[in-house]
This record gives sequence, C-alpha cells and structure tokens, in this order.
Amino acid sequence: MLDSYRNLPIVALAGRPNVGKSTLFNRLAHKRRAITDPTPGVTRDPIALDVLIQGRPIRLIDTGGFKQEKKGLNEAVIARTLETLAQAHLILLLFEAGEMTPEDEECMHTLRPFRDRTLAVVNKTEGGRRAEEAWNLLAWGFEQVYLISAEHGDRIGELEEAIIAKLDFSKVERNSAPGRIRIALLGKPNTGKSTLSNRLTSSSASIVSPIPGTTRDVVEGEFSYKNRDFKILDTAGIRRKSKINENIEYYSVNRAIKSMDEADIVFLLIDAEEGLSDQDKKIAALAHDKGRGIVLVLNKWDTLPQKPNPFQAAADRIRFLFGKMEYAPIIPISAKTGAGTEALLNTAIRLYAQLTRRIDTSRLNQAIEKWLQEYPPPAGPHTRFKIKYGLQTSDNPVKFILFASRPKAVSEAYLGYIRNKMRKDLGFSQIPVEIEIRPSRKEKI
Repeated sequence: MLDSYRNLPIVALAGRPNVGKSTLFNRLAHKRRAITDPTPGVTRDPIALDVLIQGRPIRLIDTGGFKQEKKGLNEAVIARTLETLAQAHLILLLFEAGEMTPEDEECMHTLRPFRDRTLAVVNKTEGGRRAEEAWNLLAWGFEQVYLISAEHGDRIGELEEAIIAKLDFSKVERNSAPGRIRIALLGKPNTGKSTLSNRLTSSSASIVSPIPGTTRDVVEGEFSYKNRDFKILDTAGIRRKSKINENIEYYSVNRAIKSMDEADIVFLLIDAEEGLSDQDKKIAALAHDKGRGIVLVLNKWDTLPQKPNPFQAAADRIRFLFGKMEYAPIIPISAKTGAGTEALLNTAIRLYAQLTRRIDTSRLNQAIEKWLQEYPPPAGPHTRFKIKYGLQTSDNPVKFILFASRPKAVSEAYLGYIRNKMRKDLGFSQIPVEIEIRPSRKEKI
C-alpha cells in the first residue's frame, strides 16, 4: 500500500483553467480522482494523491487554475496554488495546443523562479494536432516540450519517463509505524469541515470561505498525534438532492460520499447552533452501513450561550432523535479555536483500536454460550432456534457470522441483544458491528 511510504517526491500540475490538469491528474493516477468538467475553475483546493508512476511512488497534486481575475475566491485559489508549487519537487506546467493566452504568459512569468524544476507540457495534441505551434514554447526558455493527449493517453509514457528522471527518490522510506488512521470529514455545507482540516494539519490546504460549496473535491492532508499518523479527507458539503442544482456539485457530493470507502472513521460535523438535521442522519446512516467508525462532532460550540449542562442537553437530544447511533461518541469542539480537538483525536485513536480488534474464535463461542444462558432464545414452535457457532470474518469493518438452526426465526430484537453484548463484552462499544446469520445445516433454512 502507498500509505506505507513517506517522504515522497511531490509533483504538482499547474496552468490556466481548462487546459486539462485534472484529466492528466486522473490519467497519471490511473483512476478518476479529480473532478473534470468544462466549466472553468472547477478545481479550487489542491487535490493530492499518492500514486505509482512506472513503479515509483510519488505524491501527485492537482492545483487550481491561474486566472487574470484575482478577486474573491480566485485570489484564494491562486494563493493556495503558489504555496503548493513552492513545495513541489517538480512542476508540470500545462498548456493547450494553440496560441498562447495572456493567462498562459502570466503562468510562465509567475513560475520563472521555479523554471529549473518545471516541465512544459502541451495537452490536446492527439494525432499531431497543432504540434508545430507547440514548439514555439522553446522560445520561452524551456529545454524540452512534451506533447500529449491526457484524454486519449497519447505519449503519456514519454512524460512519465521524464517525470521519473527528474525526481530524487533517495529519501523515500517505508513507514514501519502502526497503521495510518484515515478520517473523512463529512457534513452539510458551512459546518466547519475545512476549518477543522486546516486546524488538524496545521496548514491552509483547504480554502475556508462563507460561500457554501467552496470545497468541491476531496482535499487530503496529513498530520501526526501521539506518535500516530493521520490522513484527513476534507469533503464537499452534502445537501439534499433537491438542493443540488449543477453537475459539479452533484459530482462533489458523490465524491464526498465515496470518501467513506477510503476512510476508517467519519467525523460528522454538525453545526451546534442548528443541531442534528435529517441530512445528518442520512450521512451517519451511510457511514453506519459501511461499518465505519463515526464521531458526531458538534462544531462551533464556542458560539452557544452559556447554560447549565449544555453538552448533556445537546447529547440527550441527539440520542433521542437518532437512537440508531447510540453507540457513536459525541464530541463538542471549536474548529476555529481548537478547543476540543485533543479529545476528538483521542476518540479517533480509541475507535481505530476497536475497528481493528480481532476476537479469537474460541473466546467468541464461550461468550455466545454465556449470552444464550443469560437470555435464552424463544421456545415457541415457530420462534425456536439455536445458535450453534460463531466467528469473526473481518475487522475494519467488524463483521461476524453466527450459524443458527433456523436463521429466519432469529428476530431483529434478539440480534440486537447479541450485538449489544458483543459491544459490551468484546470491546466494540463505540463502533458499528455487523452480524450475518447463516444456517448451521443446509436443510434448516
């Protein structure tokens, strides 16, 4: 796994909007990771991913486009892009086949201090399209120009060889520390996800703005706490389907939901002033169904008026409104000031230990025998069953199989009893536990 490497060389993609940076990013990553759309300015935050190029591990970063208009979010996007490029070991400066635009020229002037670690790449040259014009870039001082088609894959191999030849891999190391804890930040727009991500990573990787939908793609960050490595996935705010009114937001929401597949734990950010919403419930239910650890994070806690036992009142209300998530920890924080973040990370470490816990089969079956004695199954002719045997089939997510004489007779209520016992007696008190019932004999279904 690429998570096992550290000190990877950084390769950043730069250029004006719509030259194909995100398409090239996806091509080099061999997956659709960055959102691609003809709308200018889709990419805002730098999008990072650890990938293998010709068998060598690198960190690939897609940046926002350079625009002449520098007001509002554009100014923040360009500032974040320049911060990323300053840290990169190699920059792929993309152009579109054809005449240079004022924005192209501004990119070249801006990146002049980084010229010794910049490769000029001309995209959309499939079939030799406008190749002669592309060579005019040599007049700008580039030693070599790479003509590619990111969409069709033309000459990508040549570009990959050039990338590898320019990088130093001598500092790349295998990470022998315990597994990295991967956390996805999810929630409605403007609940403070990007602020929390920047707080935890001690960076400004995610653009923070009061404009809903500022974050469009998944922004990754890393940090360490108590000798543990963490990976943060800052996602777009998830709104109800009826509120989604453009293709880009549709893809952003889908990407946010898919981030759960790449995470161990979900921090569900809830605006403490607004409280739990139906949309929050849906997000938590998705995380539950995927077997992820879930923390209900009450953000902006510092903005609430001081009352007696305010947290207990808020927690009781959440438990009342969402009994299905009774096991999930609730942590009040202020992403803006950092209050509560230490408790939040301690909780994440505790949840990860539960997610990765394995129970020996003999111990599990001794526990099952004890639970059956404490609360025997129903004895009626249509409700009678026996649980013969059990085993744990996976961790992270935690799954068990129980073999029963009459699986269809095992009620949800009794299954809930077994699940609660597993949480209490086996150390899974704060995570989802999935139980599958199978017949102990083929003729008894």
